[in-house]
Amino acid sequence: MKVAIRHSKRVVFQVACTVLLASLSQASMSGQQFTAGKKAKVTGTIVSRSGDLIKITVKKQGNPAVVTLTDDTKFDRERAFRLRPASMDASAMLPGLTITVDGVGNAQGYLDAKTIKFDPNVFDIEMAEEQQIRANKSAAGEAQTTADQGVTAAGAAQSSANQAQSSANQAQGTADAAGQVATAAAAGTVINASEVAQVNQRVSDLGEYTTVGEAAVFFDTGQFVLSADDKAALSKLASDAMATQNYMIEITGYASSTGTKSVNQQLSDARAAAVADYLRNQANVPMRRVLAPAGYGATHAAATNTDAQGRDINQRVDVKVIVNKGLSQNI
Repeated sequence: MKVAIRHSKRVVFQVACTVLLASLSQASMSGQQFTAGKKAKVTGTIVSRSGDLIKITVKKQGNPAVVTLTDDTKFDRERAFRLRPASMDASAMLPGLTITVDGVGNAQGYLDAKTIKFDPNVFDIEMAEEQQIRANKSAAGEAQTTADQGVTAAGAAQSSANQAQSSANQAQGTADAAGQVATAAAAGTVINASEVAQVNQRVSDLGEYTTVGEAAVFFDTGQFVLSADDKAALSKLASDAMATQNYMIEITGYASSTGTKSVNQQLSDARAAAVADYLRNQANVPMRRVLAPAGYGATHAAATNTDAQGRDINQRVDVKVIVNKGLSQNI
């Protein structure tokens, strides 16, 4: 009889723990909830994106909340963003950006954004460093996995370890750049697009995102006009993307090392903008699904710049369709 009672108590205790843990898990995942149909205003830093859903960390409280972008969302930037017309403001919603959102709660407890106010030149430095730490851990983990394969894979393991070290060195460089950006922002300095790109690296490089489609378009020296073949490739990519749940499109422009640093930066910006314009105006991709088209000058060379063929390859725009691995449940 005592055994039966003890067993009954154990079952009750286990059920109570399960309910409590489920409740805590749900609270942790859902974060701040917004009442359906009720207006609300919130300020926070973007943590991640998943299609039209933006997860932010609310200032002061520090709790998570989810903001939904819609066709009616309006954007209000506090200052100009080089080579970014107002029509591209939606593309600036990147991890690390602080935004103030006015909106109305929906049935999911998210905030449907009516207006979003932001300063495109002010990004959260801690967020940038955290993203780098994630990337480093991922690279280090891959190196360790390769090393565990044994002596026969020692060469490959060493290569992976070198890549991890390179990633760590890059992280330190990005953290240093982030510190410089923070100092300049505090002093009221206007930060240009290339410096913002340093803090907010290509989103597709972060471990929480998966690339599900990509294309590369190429340009003649000094040009940023799309060819007929390029347009066809972009139209196909856009069509495939729009059939993908919670897709986002990342656009990064590049140049060869032929011109000066300033000219290369301008060319890479113009090439990225040309692709973004085509996707929006001809392929009907909403700008809120595009992640800040950016030029990276002559960096990230895909081939040597010492011969004409290599330079032709480097005069390009890389276009990627990416999705958040957690989709809408864990953005």
